[in-house]
Parts: sequence; C-alpha cells; structure tokens
Amino acid sequence: MDSDERYHMTADEFRRVGRSVIDWIADYYENIEGYPVMSQVKPGDIRAELPPLPPQQGESFDQVLEDVERIILPGVTHWQSPNFFAYFPANTSGPSILGELLSAGLGVQGMLWQTSPACTELETHVLDWLVEMMDLPEKYKSTSSGGGVIQDSASSASLCALLAGRERATAYASNEEGIHERLTAYASTQAHSSIEKAVKIAGIGSSNLRLIETDETYAMRPEALARQMFEDRQNGYTPCFVCATLGTTSSNGIDPLERIGPICRAEGVWLHVDAAMAGTAAICPEFRHLLRGLDYADSYCFNPHKWMFTNFDCDCFYVAERKALIDTLSILPEYLRNKSSETGQVIDYRDWQIPLGRRFRALKLWFVIRHYGIDGLQYHIREHVRLAQEFAGWIEQHPDFEIAAPAPLNLVCFRHKNGDIFNRELLDRLNQSGELYLTHTTLDGEFTLRLSVGQTHTEHRHVERAWTQIQQTAKVLENSE
Repeated sequence: MDSDERYHMTADEFRRVGRSVIDWIADYYENIEGYPVMSQVKPGDIRAELPPLPPQQGESFDQVLEDVERIILPGVTHWQSPNFFAYFPANTSGPSILGELLSAGLGVQGMLWQTSPACTELETHVLDWLVEMMDLPEKYKSTSSGGGVIQDSASSASLCALLAGRERATAYASNEEGIHERLTAYASTQAHSSIEKAVKIAGIGSSNLRLIETDETYAMRPEALARQMFEDRQNGYTPCFVCATLGTTSSNGIDPLERIGPICRAEGVWLHVDAAMAGTAAICPEFRHLLRGLDYADSYCFNPHKWMFTNFDCDCFYVAERKALIDTLSILPEYLRNKSSETGQVIDYRDWQIPLGRRFRALKLWFVIRHYGIDGLQYHIREHVRLAQEFAGWIEQHPDFEIAAPAPLNLVCFRHKNGDIFNRELLDRLNQSGELYLTHTTLDGEFTLRLSVGQTHTEHRHVERAWTQIQQTAKVLENSE
C-alpha cells in the first residue's frame, strides 16, 4: 500500500462504511419515537465521556459509530421527532439528506459561476421555480431586474437587505462623517432578534432601531410606523430600512404589507419581508392571502429549512433589484477576475452574500421539490395546518385553557388559566417527561406555551397524545397545589 493511501479512506471502505451510516440514519428514524424528545443530560455530561486528547493513531470508523450511539445520541435533542413541537419546525427528509450527501461528496465551492456552473445555474433555476410555485411577484425572477439566492439563514438575508437599504439611503457614501449613525431602521416589537443584531453589525446601532408597537393580533401598527418615521425625520434622522414579518417567532403574527408597503414607498425606504417559517405556506393557494402587498417589498426571504423538508441551512432570499444588492456587497480582487464574469452573462453569487465561499445548497432543495412535487408539499403543509387548527379547537373548548394569540397556520399559543407560575411548572414537567417538547414566549406580559406542528412525520396521533399529556400533567399539578 502506498504510504499516503494508508491515511485515507479507500473507495471500498467508503462504500462499506457509507452503507453503515445510511443504515444507522434509517434505523434512527424508525426508532426516533423511543428517545426522549429533549435531551436529558446535564451540562458537561457529554464532554466527560470524551477523551481529553485526540487519538495519535487513526481509529476504526466502526468504533466512531459506536461512540455516536453511546456518547452523542444521549446529548441530542431530537428535532426530527414527530413529538417535537418546540420553537419552529426544522424538518428534513430522505431526499434532502441524500442531496446534502451528494453536495458534500462533490465538495463544490460555488463562489463564482466559473468555479462550478451547475452550482450557480441550478440555484438560479430552482429559485425561479419557487417564484412560480408560490405565485411571488415576477420581479423576483432571474429573468427580471431581481432574482433569488440561497443564504444560510433568514438572519443573513435580513443583514444583506439592511446593508443594501443603508447604501441606497446614503448613495453609497462612506461613513467618514458618521452618517450611518443618523440612519434609522424599523421593525415590530415581535420581530426576530436578528434585526437588532443586523443594525449593530451594519454600524447603525441598536439605539437607532425603532421597535413599532403591535395590535391585538401582534401585527405591526402601520400608523405607528408612519408616525415614528415622521418624528425621526423631524429630528434629523434618515429612515433607511423596514423589516415586516409574516409569521413572527413568538406568535405567528402577520404584519399588514398592504398598509406598510405604501408608507415605505412614499418614504423611499427599503422594505424587507421576513417570512422565515410561514413563507412555505404560500405553496398552497389558500394561504397566499398572507402575502398580499408583497409587490411593495424590495426583498423577501423564507426558509425551506423550517417547513419545507429541506435540512438546515437553506434560506431563499429574493431582491427586486439585484444591482442594489451587488453594488452593496461586491468586492473584486485580482485573483477572482475571470473571463466568464467579465462577459456580464453569468451570476456570481459571491456578490449576493456576506461570505465569499458558498456551498452547493441547491441540490438538496432540487431533490426535495422533485421528490415531493407541488402536490406532495401541499398535502403535508395542509395537514400540519389542519392538525394545529384541531389542537387550537381543543384548547378553546377546554374550560381551564385559553388561546393566547390568533393561530392562522401551524403555531398555537396557549396557556392554562392558573397563571404564570402554574404554566412555567406545567412546561417544565412536560419537557422533563421526554414524551414531547414545547417552548414558551411572553405575550402581553403573560407566560405563554407554544405548540408548533411541522415535523416531517408528525401525525394526528402525536398531536392528540400531546394534548392528552398536557391535560393529564395539568391535572396532576392542580392536585399537588
């Protein structure tokens, strides 16, 4: 054996071990309901099982897989469990896993069209497909002045949108005189925390982020937005960016784009729409009313890695004018110059994002769309919404529980009527049981439980069992008081 080869995995070994890994994953999904949904380990338990120093000699991959079972698995919170109702869906699927595997095997670095044309062109085409599948504005297609790109997350998409809004508002001027500190950005009090992080990164500063009050449905109040912009201009500030949310993390609140959009257009302010989870629902025509007013948006994003059976990370980010984004983010050192880019006939996605390098994410999205088809995706989205609505109905009919926020899609916010302390203890007991996993938020100052339906294999029996567990645990808690 060549001295170099003994340190590599041979093709035959890769085939053997690869089959073992695929079998392990398949077995994991078949047995996933047998694991506690939320990991039950204590801080430091996993590290205590790991050797203090790395091995001097390479080890058998079979031993590595044994340690995955023995050490790693107990420390996993099973996001793919059908009894996972926490946070938001982060669902994946067989086609997505295989697409990710193929992407890893190809090892493409898709920073330029030239570095792998298929990586770029498949991404462009699949994102154009999604515009058609969801009936998004035509301006987001690559055949128009805009187009789409896959980001790692909605946080990155929002940052890119904010930077483009900042540059447009300042005519791409430098910050030598501190002009960025006189810009203001706007989002609702229910918007994702990534917006605050973005304004800090962009040099605008948290103090210049205006959090706009919401109405009884936890949607941004347009009149409050307009009033705040007017006051800021009166005080010498320049509004540059508004983030509207379709499906806030806490409560699935839907900001009214049809009323926010005209305000932003009149003010010349960049409007970004974050539909991280809820955006997937637009595959179904009956949910597209949630996107009314999207024509006003300069940019839009949603996450297939939340509710479209595509594993993390995969955010679809669209802009109406790609030149504004490219002019904001493009830097061209000599070592990246090439004839293909200079023709102006290709897309170099490095100019559409913060990092230079990029993965071949479009493969897994392509696999998912081709495997399920529009019909299959619609079926599962509708079923998840139906299950959530049925759960909401059970809450409404129970004398001891109440709905805490409107439930337009697959998230139900609810609470027991016995108050915050009771609800905190209820949540702790439910999660410690290992039978299901819920998370919480605070709405109008009250501790609120959240049940989010959207895992790939969640069925009616899982939601029904969760409701039974919630009622039984609440009854035990009541009797112990």
